[in-house]
Amino acid sequence: MKLMKGLLSDHSTMCTTCRYLWAGPTTLVGLFIVVIALMTGGKAKVHTGVLEVHGGFATRFLRAMFVLPGGAAAVTLGHVVLGRDQNCLDLTREHERIHVKQVERWGPFFLPAYFIASVVAKCRGLDAYRGNRFEREAYGTDA
Repeated sequence: MKLMKGLLSDHSTMCTTCRYLWAGPTTLVGLFIVVIALMTGGKAKVHTGVLEVHGGFATRFLRAMFVLPGGAAAVTLGHVVLGRDQNCLDLTREHERIHVKQVERWGPFFLPAYFIASVVAKCRGLDAYRGNRFEREAYGTDA
């Protein structure tokens, strides 16, 4: 029985490591922004295996770099979640964790797939953000 527990624990650790490695390229994009955010007064902490960062450059990035009116409250880049402030991170945590799971499934293909999903939504006459299949799943509106 102890041997089985040990094997299952090792398997779980290996699976976790594989998920982090598979999501690694997208996480690296997030870490690049993290470094800039921390150098400009941002704050970071790990919450449920995800590095959450807010303030500094992260806030300016979210306000300016997204097609949403007024910008985004938070964005997931692999195992990094950028938020405008701590409150935004708290309010969007459940939604952003769904994106973390999506990145763990799609790995290095997540960012291109997300972009393509926005283009497909737009071509179908839908909003590029709300019509995006990844956002519909994260909002719980995708069956």
